[in-house]
Amino acid sequence: MINIKEDEKLSVLNHSAAHMMAQAIKRLYPQALFWVGPVITEGFYYDIDLGDAIINDEALVKIEAEMKKIAKDGKRIVREELSKQEALKKFKDDPYKLDLISNMEEGSIISTYRQDEFVDLCRGPHASTTKELKFFKLLKVSGAYWKGDANNKMLQRVYGICFDSQEALDAHLHLLEEAKKRDHKKLGKELDLFMMSEYGPGFPFWLPNGMILRNILENFWYEEHTKEGYEFIKTPIMLNQDLWEVSGHWFNYRENMYVSEIDDHKFAIKPMNCPGGILVYKNSLHSYKDLPIRTGELGLVHRHEASGALNGLFRVRTFTQDDAHIYMRPDQIESEVVRLINFFDRFYKLFNLQYTIELSTRPESKYIGSIDVWDASELALQKACEAAGKSFKINPGDGAFYGPKLDFHISDSLGREWQCGTIQLDMNLPERFDMTYIDSDGEKKRPVMLHRVIFGSVERFIGILIEHYAGAFPLWLAPVQIAILGVNGELHHDYCEAVKDKLLALKFRAIVDNRNEKLGYRMRDAQMKKIPIQLVIGDGEVASASVNVRRYGKNESVSMPLDEFISSIQAEKDSKQ
Repeated sequence: MINIKEDEKLSVLNHSAAHMMAQAIKRLYPQALFWVGPVITEGFYYDIDLGDAIINDEALVKIEAEMKKIAKDGKRIVREELSKQEALKKFKDDPYKLDLISNMEEGSIISTYRQDEFVDLCRGPHASTTKELKFFKLLKVSGAYWKGDANNKMLQRVYGICFDSQEALDAHLHLLEEAKKRDHKKLGKELDLFMMSEYGPGFPFWLPNGMILRNILENFWYEEHTKEGYEFIKTPIMLNQDLWEVSGHWFNYRENMYVSEIDDHKFAIKPMNCPGGILVYKNSLHSYKDLPIRTGELGLVHRHEASGALNGLFRVRTFTQDDAHIYMRPDQIESEVVRLINFFDRFYKLFNLQYTIELSTRPESKYIGSIDVWDASELALQKACEAAGKSFKINPGDGAFYGPKLDFHISDSLGREWQCGTIQLDMNLPERFDMTYIDSDGEKKRPVMLHRVIFGSVERFIGILIEHYAGAFPLWLAPVQIAILGVNGELHHDYCEAVKDKLLALKFRAIVDNRNEKLGYRMRDAQMKKIPIQLVIGDGEVASASVNVRRYGKNESVSMPLDEFISSIQAEKDSKQ
């Protein structure tokens, strides 16, 4: 999907369309007051105070109709500049605009944009006329607290999107409809993967099918990391406040941590695995010959997220990070990061996920360590990307508080971007924790530390995969791989069970569905559950020791000897195609 904010032309169109929507709302609701109406990745929105009036789906249709009139009228959009005092006078009856203006510097020039009778504060730029804004759609309405503060008034946030042609708009709306069908919350329920409960907002419950999928991914993670020379650890979920003070989390991340008290001492449930991993490193002495040391941990972490931000598996309060920490000499940085980039590449290609890399640099505030160390770290990551032959873009100021990072943004089958993997170079925590190794000259030296995840979190990655595959997982990932359906439940029961036993012995996940239902019903049910393969067993299959094979999403079927079928799917499963 296209990122509206990153497309200059579409950004201008959407910014202008937001004002056109506000103008239409003001015509229909004269009492309306407006907060802000920014361009976002998915289009635009406006936060609106309508008093007691409510914008529902029916109201959205009326607003769209009024917007079409404004676009057809084609009035010019005119920029006007005011002094702060002039702006305060102009918007004297609008408390939301007065709040914005009061925070602007004295003597500053304040710009507004006018189209016909409607005028609003805005930096711009905008389209020349409303005639350029014909191809739009209002998408939804939700609530939003003024300034994002739950203590403030709830406003109504209306979302929309605008394109430069009807074809582009139609294509985008088609993608949105496809995305709705793939919603992991909907599919998670339909496929019995996970559930949520009001007793634990943001704390997912894994159902049997979901546990199968999760275990497959975690076992695959262990297998691949073993090949890459990683060792595995497990660290406690709750640790003393003193540790979090040393790491810097207590001062930089305290508001997101769950805290408890044990024996009159404060403890925190870990929001990250790194400090525990460092204690494991410090448990023994290390020589320069031991480095790099690669340790992996599927570690359960907890972070307090605002209730309004929770979203299925995409934003939760407890999740499993597929963490690894690499401790190395400074001369090993580039080769280790190059090795990691190639590892990430192999990992994502297996799931048919494309990706881009972003280099996030030092934050403007709330960072630890010297600027010299930050500059050296950023340069090391840049050189590693170049050595791996991977392009990247700079994301200024978005590094972690302890070091710069490479973020991997993957694209799913609908072209939507998700930030998953990250490689964070850290020269600061080794200093804070007094981490050392004995160098070739017999002196103690500081190791350099890499933090990295590939899934990002197991939970979120599963959510992405559900939507990427629309719930129809490839054979190696599917919780149930094969459904065996006897044409006559009683008559064909023994052969169906024998086929299942043979498949189970070869570690396939197979079920027999011989319910007292018509065959067509059971076949449709297997399709609804997105089971990759159906085997239909009738008299002919029993007599010839064969199976009738039908793939998910296909209408045609093919008969083949059972052993031939097993050989073909064994190769498919092993290759993870």
